[in-house]
Amino acid sequence: MVRCHVGLGANIGDPLGQLQQAVNALRIHRDIAQLVLSHLYRSPPMGPSDQPDYLNAVARLDTGLAPEALLDILQEIEHGAGRKRGRHWGPRTLDLDLLLYGNRHIDTPRLTVPHPGLDKRAFVLVPLRDLAGADFLLPGGQTLAEALARCMDSRLQPVADPECLIAPNAEYQQREQ
Repeated sequence: MVRCHVGLGANIGDPLGQLQQAVNALRIHRDIAQLVLSHLYRSPPMGPSDQPDYLNAVARLDTGLAPEALLDILQEIEHGAGRKRGRHWGPRTLDLDLLLYGNRHIDTPRLTVPHPGLDKRAFVLVPLRDLAGADFLLPGGQTLAEALARCMDSRLQPVADPECLIAPNAEYQQREQ
């Protein structure tokens, strides 16, 4: 099993509901274990400002899946939430980014891990700190605390505890029984 971190974000439609559905889809997947969630945060869009603020969180999970197989699952979940790939950094019904896959560095045409810009985005670093602690070493050797100290955008607002991302879901409840 490999410890992975996945960024979760949404800013159109029903962002909280879409994040809850994504979390439930990850929780019930047979190849994903030990899912733990950060707090939920609100952040301004990174790209064009003519869109709503985002809701962001990070999930930590263990998996035996290969990196691109995990990416396939994340993209299936996005597609199920109505994700359309349009304008770069544009609005999204759901955005699931594979941030870290253990300590591996991956650079393929489909996947780059660690996620590009990971160390410069407060909306990723703060929730990651919730899960891993300020002393967590990022690829490249800097701690989360050091990366956050250098982070330009810190306009992040805490919204809710991790429990808000776990919604009642009949399919999830049925599979758990």
